[in-house]
Amino acid sequence: MSDYLFAYGTLAEKPPAEIAALVRQLKPMGEGYVSGLLYDAGEYPGAVLGGPSRARVFGKIFQLSSDRSVLKQLDNYEGFNPRHPGTSLFVRKRAFVSRAKQPPLEAWIYEYNKDVRSLPLIKSGHYAKAYA
Repeated sequence: MSDYLFAYGTLAEKPPAEIAALVRQLKPMGEGYVSGLLYDAGEYPGAVLGGPSRARVFGKIFQLSSDRSVLKQLDNYEGFNPRHPGTSLFVRKRAFVSRAKQPPLEAWIYEYNKDVRSLPLIKSGHYAKAYA
């Protein structure tokens, strides 16, 4: 069974040099969306799953290689510590990703794990379009 990653921010659009080589190892599988809200956290966006029923966060789906070190490297980049998820910047979890004219699939997503009350909401749910 394949494992997938749903990326909605810098990983999906223009990966920073420090992680670009790793992202090139991921196989692009198209676009999709998850139910949730997208916030502007400054240098990156932060998605919070759930919220109003029509709220969506748009992004790209990547197929992960079978090399488990890929997820560990992504965790490190995203500030996720599996041993201490409560203090992590993002938490990696599974979510169902909706796709056009295809069945949904389950993918890993990094959900923002900090207070969003003071952050601007990206109403469109598109990080790239918000800053194009």
